[in-house]
This record gives sequence, structure tokens and C-alpha cells, in this order.
Amino acid sequence: MFNKKLTLHLDFHSGLPIYTQIVTQVQSQLANGILRPGDQLPTVRALAEELRVNFNTVARAYRLLDEARIISTQQGRGTYITEIPPPKVSERLRQESIEALTLRFFGEARRLGFSKGEVSQMVRDQLKLWKDTQDAEKE
Repeated sequence: MFNKKLTLHLDFHSGLPIYTQIVTQVQSQLANGILRPGDQLPTVRALAEELRVNFNTVARAYRLLDEARIISTQQGRGTYITEIPPPKVSERLRQESIEALTLRFFGEARRLGFSKGEVSQMVRDQLKLWKDTQDAEKE
């Protein structure tokens, strides 16, 4: 039985390919400690059914994750998160995760009709709040 920690939220209107969304969300969950080495993932077929996407879409995502040595599929046993990747790979995963989050944010803002100015102001405001929160935690 696979680990129920894996929770994917796909946006079919984002313009970002579904297989890319799967890859980046698995990477993000690994980087954030939600998924851990040894956790089992659902089969390609089970995940495709759960997400209601084409089998080949999930297979492509799993193939990319396998090529990046993030997962390992063992015939007859299942698909698992591999051991902790080297620091260089972990840092790349972190960077890819923040890029994917940024793309989703900007895509959603665009879809909702926000102007560049409105988005820029919101980012500035949120960065200030984040900095203020971090400064308060240091005290």
C-alpha cells in the first residue's frame, strides 16, 4: 500500500503541463519534508486514476523523477522515494520548487486579471510582512 502523504493539486488552466506539475509538487514535498526517503508512491495507474489524467502523463512524470534519482521503481514492489539526494541535488530541487510556485502564482494572478502593478505591490507588501515576521522571531 502506498503512502497517503502524497497530495497533488493540479491546475488544468495554468498552462504548465500536468506532468511538470506532478514532478515539481513531488520535488517540493520532498524538499519540505512532507515526503521522505523510503515513502512509497502510488502506481502510475493508481495515480492517473486518482488525478483523472492520462496514464502516459503520470508515466512521463515518474520517468523524469526516476531520471533525477528522486524515485525508484522496483518491479513487483512499487515506487519509492530514494535516499536523501546529495546537497547539490537538494538545492536544485529547492530552486525548482520555488520556480514552480512562482509560475503558479503569476499564472493565477494573470488568469484573475491582476495588472503587473497590482502583482508587484502585493509581492512587495508580502516580502515586507515576511521580513518583519522574521525580524520579530529573532528578538
